[in-house]
Amino acid sequence: MTKTLMQKALRRSKLTDTETLRENARKHIERGAVTEGYAADREQVIEMLNTALATELTCMLRYRRHHFTAAGVHSEAVAAEFLEHAKEEQEHADRIAERIVQLGGEPDMKPAGLEERSHAEYDDSTDLASMIRANLVAERIAIDSYGEMIRFLGDDDPTTRRMLEDILALEEEHADELADLLERDGLRG
Repeated sequence: MTKTLMQKALRRSKLTDTETLRENARKHIERGAVTEGYAADREQVIEMLNTALATELTCMLRYRRHHFTAAGVHSEAVAAEFLEHAKEEQEHADRIAERIVQLGGEPDMKPAGLEERSHAEYDDSTDLASMIRANLVAERIAIDSYGEMIRFLGDDDPTTRRMLEDILALEEEHADELADLLERDGLRG
C-alpha cells in the first residue's frame, strides 16, 4: 500500500461511523446547529461575536453620519462611498447577529454602551479628510480584530471562521478604498 493510500485509510478510520452520527444527532436537538462536534467554547464565541456586532453597528452609524454631513469639493463621491460602506457594515452586523442566534445566544444591540462594547470608535468629524481618516482607522482596527478572532477560532468553529474571513476581506477592501480616497483627492495631509 502506498503512503498516500495509507494516509487516506487512516483519515477514514477517524471518521465517525453512521450509527454514531445518527445517535449523536438525536441528542440535544434543542441546540439546533450546535452539535456534539462543536469544539469551540460557545459562550466565549458568542461574547466575541457580540463585540464584533457592536463594532459593526458603531461603524455603520459613523459611516451614515459622515455620509449625511460630508461637505466640500470632493464630498459627493466620498459621501456615496460612505453610504456604500454603511450598507455593507449593516450586512456584516446582520450576519453576525444571525450567527449569534444560531449558536444559541442573543445579539446585544442595546444602544446604551454600544461604543464601549465596540473595538472601533464613533466619530463626528466635520471635515472630509478627518472623516476619511477616522473611517480608515476603524477599518484597520476591524482588520486586526477579525484576524485575531479567526486565529482564535482555528478549526473549532469553521462556520463562524468562514463568516469572519468573508467580513475581513470586505474590511480590507474598505481600507484600500479609503486610502485611495485620501491619495486621489489630495487629502492625505
